[in-house]
Order: sequence, then C-alpha cells, then structure tokens
Amino acid sequence: MRSREKFDLVVIGSGPGGYVASVRAAQLGMKVACVEKAGRPGGVCLNAGCIPSKALLDSTGYYLLAKEKLGDHGVRLKGVEADLGVMMQRKENVVRELGDGVQKLLAANHVAVHEGAAQVTAPDRVKIQPQDAKDAPYELEASSILLATGSEPVSLDFLPVDGRHIVTSTEALSFDSVPKHLGIVGGGYIGLELGSVWLRLGARVTVMEMTGHIAGNLDGQVRRSLERALTNQGFQWKLETRVVGARVESGEVAVQLESQGNQDSMHFDRLLVAVGRKPRTRGLWVDDLPIKIRRGAGTIWVDERYETSVPGIHAIGDLIDGPMLAHKASAEGIAALECMAGLEGEVNYDVIPAVVYTSPEVASVGMTEEQARERNVPFCAGRYTFSGTARARVLGKTEGFVKILSHGRTGRILGVHIIGPEASELIAPCALAMELGATTKDLARTVHAHPTLAECLHEAAMSAEGCSVHTL
Repeated sequence: MRSREKFDLVVIGSGPGGYVASVRAAQLGMKVACVEKAGRPGGVCLNAGCIPSKALLDSTGYYLLAKEKLGDHGVRLKGVEADLGVMMQRKENVVRELGDGVQKLLAANHVAVHEGAAQVTAPDRVKIQPQDAKDAPYELEASSILLATGSEPVSLDFLPVDGRHIVTSTEALSFDSVPKHLGIVGGGYIGLELGSVWLRLGARVTVMEMTGHIAGNLDGQVRRSLERALTNQGFQWKLETRVVGARVESGEVAVQLESQGNQDSMHFDRLLVAVGRKPRTRGLWVDDLPIKIRRGAGTIWVDERYETSVPGIHAIGDLIDGPMLAHKASAEGIAALECMAGLEGEVNYDVIPAVVYTSPEVASVGMTEEQARERNVPFCAGRYTFSGTARARVLGKTEGFVKILSHGRTGRILGVHIIGPEASELIAPCALAMELGATTKDLARTVHAHPTLAECLHEAAMSAEGCSVHTL
C-alpha cells in the first residue's frame, strides 16, 4: 500500500452535501480530499435524481404545452411529436454540464478528488479501492472525516428488481421507449414525478399505494387537490392496496395485489418500485468502529455539531435524520464545516422547503394544519386561489391555491403550503419570512408587484389577518 497522504478533512461522497462541504472547508483554509465512487461528481441528485428527472419533466411539459395548450393562445401547430431520444440526450447534456461545473468548482478550490470506493478504517484513516480493481488500495490520513454518501432506493425481496421490467427510479429515467402501462409501487413524490413524465408521453399510469392517500407528508387540503389534479390528467390509483409479489411473464410484469382482504392481479410493461430511500452505509466503515445507528430509522446518530459517536467522524445529508433533500444536505455540509472550524454552524430544521415537481407544482415549508392540531398549537389559516390573480389567468394556469398558517396569538408564520404555478419559486420568500420570524401582518403590509403570482401570497396573508379585499 502506498504511503498515506495527510489532509485536514476527507469527505466521502461528492453529492450536494459532500461537494458543498468540501468547498466550504477549502474556503476555511483546510486541506481537503473528496472521495467519489461513481465516475462523475454530483451524487444521486445530479446523476440519477433531482436533475435528470426535472430535465425530463420540463421537456415533457413543453411537449404537452405544444400539443394541448398553445391553441388557447392562438398558436396553431400541426403534427406535434415527442422525440424520446432527443429528450434523453438533452437530459444527459444537462447532467454532464452540471457535473463538469462541480468538477471545476472542486478544482478551483484545490480540493483533491479521489475516485474509488472509500471505507473508514479508523477515526483518522480512509482506505480507497480505486475503480480499476487492478490498482492497489491506498489510505488517506485525516484530522476529520465527513460521511456524505447519500441514499439508495429501498428494495423489497418480493419485488426483485431486474433493471428492465422491474425497475428503480434510476432505470425509470432512461427507458428506451414509452411503456404502454407503467405500474408504480408507492405514492410518494418520486413515483408521482416519474409517473407524470411517462403519462405525458402517452403511457397509462397506475399508482399502487398501501395507505389511503398519496403524498402523505403534505398538508391535507393540498394533498387532496393534488390527487384530484393528477386524476384529471389520467393517473389511476389503487389506494389502500398492498403489492405482495411480482414476476416477469412473457415480457410483462404480473403483479399480485391485496386490498381489504381481497386478492387481485394486474399486468404492466414496466413496474417502478418507489417505496422510499435508505441511507447508503453498506461497507462505509469497518465493523469495529462504534458508529451509532438510530434503531428503526437506520440513520447515523450525530450530535448538534454533526459528529457521530466516534470523535472526528461526522455525517450529514440522507445519512442522518430529517427529510432526504439535496438542499438540506448542502446546508448541513456548510454547518458541519463551520462547527469544525469553531464557528456557529446551524441549520433551522423548522424552515426547510420541499417541492413536488408535478403539474401543478406543490411546495411547502413549516408546519401543516394537521401538525398544528396534533401539537395543540393555536393557529389561523389564510387561503387564496390562483384563479383570483390576474397573472395566473393571463398564463392560463389558475389551478391551485396558497395556504398560510399563522400562530393564533402572535401572528408569526408557522407554515406555507402552495399548489399551483411556479410553487417551487414562490416558496423561497416564504421560507425567508419564516427564518426572519415574520408575521402574516408583515407579509400583508408588504407591497407586491401587480400582476404577479406572488400576489397570491399577499392575499393569503391578508386572509389570515381577516382583511383580504379580493376574497368573495
């Protein structure tokens, strides 16, 4: 084994948590190495998650717009066709360009990138097995180690993934043809987004969900509105239905279902298993390192400074508790490094926005109405529909609403829930308002430009204050 190179910090994983942490560490004057197992940086988010899925959602959204909506604006098109090959190539181009950007960012900050599978062998040692198995493994020495390897799809023994007929979200991003009938196991955001891609291209899509509703973490009103919208688009649902088995027969997937004690079966061209994700920790450290795992959750225990039960080893992102979101991992990467440097690194977990990129989009931050009731928090709710805003009518995108929850005594904003056009962008000022401790009165008194979609935020705040002038 070649002689060890010494670093102040070794980061394992170059996803949105790992590469951001690496750059922040370099900015703080540390000598940094970042280890990446895959061939290019960016992690799951960039290479097989957030970015390629949004690229396909945008491409298929434009296709649907040209096919069904432009006529409303007086734009007549004939013979509109979807070129799946071009869509897939555009997706790959976007991923490659962003990956190149991450590589340049790491290089510009003098982060040493090591390609290979990493394993922590001691609190200050990381062994790397290069991608080429012929190359000998070697070790890096580090004052601190940061685990940022992200997550992977949850697998089910009775749904054996073969990568072609029974697939994970990774394979569902790269189908070579549009399925006639796509089955999706799980009604979470991953299944709904990928289902939207293939539905727009002509697939029949059936979602099988063991609970009584989809997108279970959303505010109840928003969740029900989303279900209605997707139903109108063509989604088919098998709710309160458990998938108990599947097998490939003559090129099709035969799925066995169980609902309220009754047995049934369905056949699909492709079956997407999207029942959640789990921390990617297999082989990440040697067995005799006492890194504590939270029972039941499978996540790594960390303290308020993101240090594990082994001093010197830290963890962030999908490896620890909290929502598995890229921006959470990035925020934790910065906070963890600032803590290592003796600064006051911190993440406000009450103000982490989440987005579902269906059409209409859904975005939320903070407490839902159900959570407020469970916690006996007094609240007021203000609501305003996009159909009441001029900009939404001009765009022809009037579906959905904004809902704001405020504390019943102080008026401080507790949560904002949006379903409608540009929800992913509108949620940002809401998160800022909550971070600054703003009240609905503050938001209601803030002048919003007209005509804009953001006026819906203004009106919802006024509704919460009981003074909306545009509510009928």
